Order: sequence, then C-alpha cells, then structure tokens
Amino acid sequence: MAQRTNIQGGDREFFEVVAQTAFCNPFAEQRLKLDAQIVGHPVEAFSEAHVDEMTRIISARIKKLEARGQADLREYTARDRELMQTVFLFEIFHQYHRSFDQLILEQTKLGVQPAPVKFANEALGQMRQRGIGEAESVRFFSIFYQLRRAFHFVVRGLVGKSPCMQELRRHLWQNVFTQEVRLYERYLWNRMEDFSTLLLGETGTGKGTAAAAIGRSGYIPFDEKQGRFAESFLRGFTALNLSQFPETLIESELFGHRKGAFTGAVEAHEGVLARCSPHGAIFLDEIGDVAAPVQIKLLQVLQERIFYPVGSHEPVRFRGRVIAATNRPLATLRGGKLFRDDFFYRLCSDVIEVPPLRQRLQEDPKELRQLLEHALSRTIGEPAAELVAMLEATIHRSVGSQYAWPGNVREVEQAVRRILLTSQYTGDTGPKSASRQEKLFAGIEAETLNADALLAGYCALLYEKSGNYEAVARRTNLDRRTVKRYLQQSDRNQN
Repeated sequence: MAQRTNIQGGDREFFEVVAQTAFCNPFAEQRLKLDAQIVGHPVEAFSEAHVDEMTRIISARIKKLEARGQADLREYTARDRELMQTVFLFEIFHQYHRSFDQLILEQTKLGVQPAPVKFANEALGQMRQRGIGEAESVRFFSIFYQLRRAFHFVVRGLVGKSPCMQELRRHLWQNVFTQEVRLYERYLWNRMEDFSTLLLGETGTGKGTAAAAIGRSGYIPFDEKQGRFAESFLRGFTALNLSQFPETLIESELFGHRKGAFTGAVEAHEGVLARCSPHGAIFLDEIGDVAAPVQIKLLQVLQERIFYPVGSHEPVRFRGRVIAATNRPLATLRGGKLFRDDFFYRLCSDVIEVPPLRQRLQEDPKELRQLLEHALSRTIGEPAAELVAMLEATIHRSVGSQYAWPGNVREVEQAVRRILLTSQYTGDTGPKSASRQEKLFAGIEAETLNADALLAGYCALLYEKSGNYEAVARRTNLDRRTVKRYLQQSDRNQN
C-alpha cells in the first residue's frame, strides 16, 4: 500500500501528548499532567473514571481517522508511523485493561497452570487491522499483560498514599520497565535478567511484597497457538529466606546438590536457582547474613549466569533475575566488610529503600486507616467499615497517634488480629532487658567476669554488628569453631 498520509497539525499535537503519556511512568507526577492535557481538565489523582474518559476521547479521535481511511499504519509515511503505532497501541491496551485484570485474578485462582486468554484473538486482530505485523502484535500483547500485572501488584500490594510510598511505587515501576517504556520495549524486554536489585528496609516494612511486585511482573511470551501465556506468573517468583537455614545448608538450598554429595544427601536436590523460571526471579531475603564463600558463588551466578550444584562439576545455567533484601543498613554491610565489594557492585543494578511505617505516618497520618482496611480485608475476606472504625479508635485510645510502630506494617497486621480477639492493643511491650553491651560493661565495672565470660561477651557484640562468624574470627584472631562456642556461652549468660 502506498505511503501517502501525514498527520495533520491539530492531530499531531494531540497524538504527541498521547505518546508521551504511553511512555510515562504511571506513578510519576508528570503522568497526571499529561492525562489532564488529554481530558481537558485537571486530574488530581488516578482513578478508573478518568482513565475511561481518556480512552473515550482517544478512541473518538481514532474513529475520525477511520472515517478518513487513516487508521492503518500502512497508510502513513515512515516519519509518522512510529507515533501512530504508539497511539493505536495505547488505545487498544486501555480497551482491554479490564480483561487483563480479570485474567490476573483467574490466573491467581488457577495457580501454576497457565490460564486460557479468551480475548486474545480479538485484541490481536485489532492490532493487525491497524497494520501491526503478526509477530510484533504477539510481542506487544505480551507487554500489555506485563504492564497490567506490574500495575496490579504495585498498587494492590503496596497500600498507602504518602509521598514516600508514591516514590516507592514509581521506583518499582522503573525497576521493571526502566526509565522509559520506549527504551524497554525497543532494547531490553528480553534482557532484564542482568539487572539485579537490592531492597533495603527495616524488618516488617514490606520488602517481600515489593520483591513480589517485581518478580511477578516479568515479561512472559504469549503462545498464540495454545491461546495461553507460556507460563503462570505465580511460577515465576521464588522466595528464599536465607536466615532460616544453617550455614551448612544454605549452599544446598541455593544451588542444589547431587546424591551423595555429603553425609545425609541420600537423593539429589534441586536448589532455588534451578527452580527459577527463565521469565521470573528469585528473592533472596536477609542477604546480609550470607557468608563470604556463598557470596563468591552467587557472584559467579550474577556475572556468568551459571552455577554448580554441591558435589557436581556440571554447570547449570541460571536465566532469571535476582532480587535480594536485607534489614541491615548499607553502611553497616559495607563498612563492616560483610559484603564483598565485587558482590555488592554486581548485586546493585538498582537499590530500592522501603520506607518505615513511622515515616509514612509522619507524611500522611491517614495511611494508618488504609493499612487497617487492607489488613482487615485480608483477615476476614471482605471490607468492613464498622470494624475499621473500631480498630482505629482502639489504637488511638491505647497507643496514641504518635506510636512509632517498631514492627512496621507487620505489626499493624498483628495489631488487627489482637484487637479482634481481645478488643485491645498495648503496642510493643516486650521486656526491655539490658543489652549485651550494657551487661558486659556492668560486669567489667563490677569485676565479676572471668576471662571466658569477657571474651564471650566481646564475641557476641562483634557478632551483633557483623552477623557472621568469619568476621568475628578475623577480629579476635580466633578460629571459627571457638567463636561459635563463645557465642553459645554468651547466649546462655544472656538468658
């Protein structure tokens, strides 16, 4: 078909704004300003209503192009084809965004078996009618699903409207789609496994939820013949809390082992790296607790994309993304040499800080009610305004509006359960026993410590700061087994 159409002046200005909107991070301030230009009035906050209004306006402009025979990319000059492709894709995506939302819910219920996509042929047909090629339309359809999954998990999983939470959402979206979707779609949609992420934040802030939002939002190709995506997003995210395993088992859990690799290895075991989907991610929580030898092996995974199961010399390829998290401050990890520099630099393609609840409530006190609504809905399976009011009143009466919530979001969830059971919540009232440092200094002052107790207390202080036996052994010039014995002695003394 001859290339004979150019975009007219008025249309060009409008469609350029639509294209900017399509590529803008939905959690950035600029997005609402662009939406406002399209609908012709201010947009204060995101809502389904204003998205529907925006879609109607864009569709009406495209219908005018149809009436002129100009709603086909093949009608346009090369200069305008890229702009109009973005406009057509933006409209089609929003026509089907609720269908994608329903697919996400259906897939969640179905589990790891890929769900059928009943609207795929219709959506792909619309793209091809607009002049988008067969292979390209399938890829764009896969990106549509990815966009909607990312929005779903970032919005529904991370509750709160405070500025720091809005910034967290913006950063998570950027982590999945880079600084601009256009860059991602053109160059990186199938290259994101090289971009590892480190999540920082206090215990209970929601690092696992943030990791899941990234890990369940990877690109999954659509299989047009099967009418399904290649796999379920639930299969694409695997989490492992490294602190729950003894040091002797961490390597086996990460890399797997072959039968007979060590005493007790009565059969082969597939580690978390081998179980990770090529389209997914593994989440390594409490990465700050990992000893240097394991860091070296993980570094090889990040650099060369291969690993060796314990007891095997056969390399296994790893193709997913790595997301790690720690509740230790980054300065402690690096200043105390808990992280090897080469491991840190390979792990930190992106560093995301999950804010503590006290900061969120300082910025927006109403966020507590939103968290109570979310926690209650998860507990009883449905919204209940009267219960939320009761929970909020109980908390303000018992701990007050200035309570620091040291357990963060996780403490709020437990507060909801406790109030439902007992009608009261007194906050974190655990025993405030003297710290190891206070007990050690008191013993020195009273001259009641023998040499063993003194060394045990010192080893315990070093371990609290470093988190691993090797660092304590280096500092005290003791072997690792002796350090462990002194730490056990210190624990007995502390109790």
